[in-house]
Amino acid sequence: MKALIYLSRRLNDYIQILVSIMGIIMTMIVVSQVFSRYVLNHSLFWSEELARIILVWLTFFGSTVAYYHGLHPGVDSVFKRLPENLKRILELISYLAGIVLFTVMVVWGSKFAWFVKLQITPALNLPKWIVMAVVPVCGIIFLIHALAGVCKTCNRPGTIP
Repeated sequence: MKALIYLSRRLNDYIQILVSIMGIIMTMIVVSQVFSRYVLNHSLFWSEELARIILVWLTFFGSTVAYYHGLHPGVDSVFKRLPENLKRILELISYLAGIVLFTVMVVWGSKFAWFVKLQITPALNLPKWIVMAVVPVCGIIFLIHALAGVCKTCNRPGTIP
């Protein structure tokens, strides 16, 4: 259990760095496109597509960071007033529902990435499976975080009725 919690924490640390780097790269690409278009009067044909791909990846990886920190949307005005045992049970149900969803992401994301394996992007000529691989990869990361969350919830002091 401790190994899974440690893996989740370390993975999140690396993903936070990756998200920061992707944000900087995307900003540089967009700034260079604007400069090239309006100052040099020459459009970079590849920049818009690459910035869009990075934005998609940034969104998926950023959502794993948000999930790790518990920043996903929720209504907690009622939850805060519940007894501790009921809170723990609801947390476990939430993690289990997430595990089901993240498993669907991994399975169907992999199937879709395999489905588009022969297609390429128009400007960069990248195989589309590389672009779509972010869905199952982030699904695995979500699964690790959710399983670590289950371990943390079960290891908290107190009893589950």
